[in-house]
Amino acid sequence: MRILIAEDDFITRIYMSRFLSKYGECDIAVDGKEAVEAFSMALDEGMGYDLVCLDIIMPNKDGYQALEQIREIEIANEVPVEERANIVMSSALAEKRNVTKAFNMGCTAYAGKPIDPQKFEKLLKKLDLIR
Repeated sequence: MRILIAEDDFITRIYMSRFLSKYGECDIAVDGKEAVEAFSMALDEGMGYDLVCLDIIMPNKDGYQALEQIREIEIANEVPVEERANIVMSSALAEKRNVTKAFNMGCTAYAGKPIDPQKFEKLLKKLDLIR
């Protein structure tokens, strides 16, 4: 599994990378702008991501903007819906309006922070990314 983690907080980036590296190759982006660039480059190289973890609050481009642009890139590249990346939005802001906005914009799932490894594993299983 190819994984992209977009997180501006250093500690959370390291934590997510260590946790998810047992499931696949992890690439890191420090903000939404870098995440969109990494996603686009990977798709151009024929090595798209299976899982994209986007923090909502990031500098330069927030998670919502990154999500929107990633989905636009997939559409422009005619990626079939069933082959599009699973995008998990995360934030300490687990307010209903944030969750609803993320789903309305095309995220696959939402994970509140701090990330609970057991819940996140269950989520990955539910998305058929791990067994």
